[in-house]
Formats: sequence, C-alpha cells, structure tokens
Amino acid sequence: MEFNHYSVMLDECIEGLAIKPDGIYVDATVGGGGHSEQIAKHLTTGRLIAIDRDEEAVKAAGERLSKYPSAKVYHDRFSRMADLLSELGINGVDGILIDCGVSSHQLDETGRGFSYKNEAEVDMRMDQSRGLSAREVINTYKQKELERIFFEYGEERYSRRIAEAICEIRAKREIKTTTELADIIKNAMPAAARSEKGHPAKRCFQALRIEVNDELGELAAGMEAGWQKLNQGGRMVILTFHSLEDRMTKRFYKDKITDCICPPEFPICVCNHRAEGRLLTKKPMLPSQEELVENPRSSSAKLRIIERI
Repeated sequence: MEFNHYSVMLDECIEGLAIKPDGIYVDATVGGGGHSEQIAKHLTTGRLIAIDRDEEAVKAAGERLSKYPSAKVYHDRFSRMADLLSELGINGVDGILIDCGVSSHQLDETGRGFSYKNEAEVDMRMDQSRGLSAREVINTYKQKELERIFFEYGEERYSRRIAEAICEIRAKREIKTTTELADIIKNAMPAAARSEKGHPAKRCFQALRIEVNDELGELAAGMEAGWQKLNQGGRMVILTFHSLEDRMTKRFYKDKITDCICPPEFPICVCNHRAEGRLLTKKPMLPSQEELVENPRSSSAKLRIIERI
C-alpha cells in the first residue's frame, strides 16, 4: 500500500520555520515527507535531517526526498534528536518541525491496527520492530491501569466501565482484533453515550495508541532534545492534534519564555532563570476553512511557534 499522508497546515509550517537556504533543519516526524519536501525545496547549501520511527514512513520519505541532496532520512525516535545530531556532527540547527499527528497511512492501512473501522489485529505500534502492542496492553494490563489510560489519555468518562468490560471478556478469551475491541467498548457504554457524535471507541483507541507509543513521553523528551540543539534565532514549530499534546507544548513554551520560575510565595528570585525564547504565536494557529474541507482530519490541529533568543 502506498504511504499516503496529508501534510497538515503545510504553508503555515514552512512559513513558521523561516527557512534560510544555508540553514540546517530537522523534520522530527517525517511521515510521508510532505513537509520535508517543502523544506528541502527552500535549501541550497543547507541540510535537512528527517526522522521517523515508522520504517514504512522512512522508506516512503526516503524515496520522495531522494532527488534532494540536502535531505537525509533516519529511522529513529525524535526523543533521540540531540544524540542523532551529535552522531552526525551537527552542533546546532536553525529550525525543528514536530508534527505529532498519526499519518493517514497508519490509520488507513488495515494491518496496522490503529483504526476501529476495519478488522485487524490490535497493534498500534508506530515502530513495529519493537515494544508492546495494543493487543498485549489490553490483555495483560491490570484493570486499574486500563482505567487510568482511558481516563488520562483518552479523557473517557466511562473509563471504569470499559476497563471492567475488557477484563471480563479477556478472562474468557484473548481479545485479538480491532473490531472486537471496539464492540466491547461500545457495549460497555450507556445507550445515550453510544448515540453521541463520533465513534464510541475513538477516545479509547487514542488512549491505547498514546500508551503503546509513549507519545507524551516522546514529545516531552523530543522538545527538550530539540531545544538543546536549536541555534539562537532558530525556530521550533509544533503541530498537535489533541489537548494533551497541546497543553504540554504550551507549558514547554511558557517555561522557555519566562524569566523567574520561583514559586509565587518566594519574596525574591532565587532561581536565576532567564527566558530563552520568544513566543511567535500567542494563540495557536488553526487550519483554514479550505483545508478543513479538503482534509477533515485536520480539524483538531493546533500550531505553535517559538524562537530561541
């Protein structure tokens, strides 16, 4: 199956990076390579380091970017960004793009197990060469842990009922497929909740995907790793797709633009912390109406930009 991925807020991301022809840039989640290709088009003597932990994305993006000598694609986690750049002999970069979205390819390819719409083994790993699959999570995690995951990562108000239902079923048989899991989730909900807009399993599937791929841990580590390598005047552009990611990004940026970070009750500053960045988006940028029509999946996207000072 061809690796398809719509590049959300493409123009806004490229404009936000303020690309210099001789600069060094990182696309921390290359996906199908749409954002990376546009970055590469702006480079002459510069370099583009593109990263993804999905081997299929690395292969597809590698083929797409092969005509650009400035671009190289690496199979890695973006939480290792600083280490990878050091291994490549790169001490500083002029821009970093982190697109937190799941690719259309991952959602649409049945065998990956990300979607509740098509029957497949419950997997959800972005890097299929390592780590626990969602099938292992739902069949081995304790009930309280499943409840926590659904509540914290999916903001699912029926997390307890759903976790109980999963544990009751798996006591009789292993839960193997996406459609089976989706039905268990749906049937555990009150009738009124099942008739609400959107699929009843959507929030729990999101929660499992976040847990399986440690998405929030990766984002936290990736932002810090990238900041270590960001040159003065360099920009970090982060595209998020749910409130947990957006809140983390907002807090990270706030810390970087704030001078004193002492507790409010301290009479004088003792931290000696000084602002390291300048916020370029007081409020997050959102997709245009035209983009929403073309790609409804972009409806939850928020773009925030910071510049290192």
